[in-house]
Amino acid sequence: MTTDALIVDALRTPTGRGRTGGALADIHPVDLLAQALTALVERTGIDPGEVDDVLIGCVSQTGEQSATPGRMAWLSAGYPVHVPAATIDRKCGSSQQAVHFAAQGILSGSYDMVIAGGIESMSRVPMGSARAGADPFGPTVTARYSPGLVSQGVAAELVAAKFGANRTAQDEYAARSHRLAAASAAAFEREIVPVRNPDGTVVERDETPRPDTTTERLAGLKPVFETPELTARFPQVNWSVTAGNSSQISDAASLVLMVSERKARELGLAPRARVHAMTAVGDDPLLMLTAPIPATEKILNRSGLSLDQIDHFEVNEAFAPVPLAWQNHFNLDIERINPRGGAIALGHPLGASGTRLLTTMLHALEDNRQRYGLQVMCEAGGMANATIIERL
Repeated sequence: MTTDALIVDALRTPTGRGRTGGALADIHPVDLLAQALTALVERTGIDPGEVDDVLIGCVSQTGEQSATPGRMAWLSAGYPVHVPAATIDRKCGSSQQAVHFAAQGILSGSYDMVIAGGIESMSRVPMGSARAGADPFGPTVTARYSPGLVSQGVAAELVAAKFGANRTAQDEYAARSHRLAAASAAAFEREIVPVRNPDGTVVERDETPRPDTTTERLAGLKPVFETPELTARFPQVNWSVTAGNSSQISDAASLVLMVSERKARELGLAPRARVHAMTAVGDDPLLMLTAPIPATEKILNRSGLSLDQIDHFEVNEAFAPVPLAWQNHFNLDIERINPRGGAIALGHPLGASGTRLLTTMLHALEDNRQRYGLQVMCEAGGMANATIIERL
């Protein structure tokens, strides 16, 4: 039985703005993912017929993303039909969970080579479209959390109120995300694979960062989740979450190739990292976005590492209060968190975000000759995944 789940390569497409006219809005999500799969196979030189499984995170599994997009993308790329695929939904952490399942399969001896990743075309398959207007909670859950659970945006307001993340702090953090992402454009070239649109145009860079973003400009935006009913329900909230200090709706795909030690030796592959520890937790579904805190505590305890031993932190920027609350709880220097920007600048393509963060973290560890990276992702329903990788 193998002793390690090894990461051979990690890559992502550029991120396009998730709207009509966005850089990747004209390409079908299956074809977007297929181009990423082709790039991964070509970069690593593997025989695609030796892949045991393709595990793809996707949140809105409806419309163009309804027919097991990993399977359709694999067929679109022209690869052997005997390789299966599965679609995973743990909300924003879907592709991070795909990595966990891949690692668990390798560690158990069920897999020798597996591709884990994610896809989300939010311009073509809008967020929430899978609900089709239905109540996703049911009467008993609503009764337990009477008068009911809230949207993630309102949850972000509750987190901001609980942890003291005021409007200025959120806008400063958002401006920092854009600044760091713009400054990292050259570094991103190693992790990004170009995408060819149906009209022949090629997208090579992220469309989402706005280098001219300033705290002053962000201050002019209005809060987007405030209503009279919610103000009466949550008098402690100052209503500070805006489109500018929230993650961007976007389109992208991202992938990781993982192998067993035996397979790496057999094929002469040079692993770049290994999965050191992984976990998932649940937390208060009303606050919803606080689970990264207990997930971090659990994974540190499981790994035997301390925060001081971690070189790079990726805390998904679903909304600015999320990393700010996490930083406040652990009392870490903000400069150690998301040093190349995050979802506020780089977009949050839901199912693809987990392996996008992992891809960026791996490349940063290599560029800076660092050892350990910790990635944590808040998820709808009050859940979170945490992953520690070790650069080899």
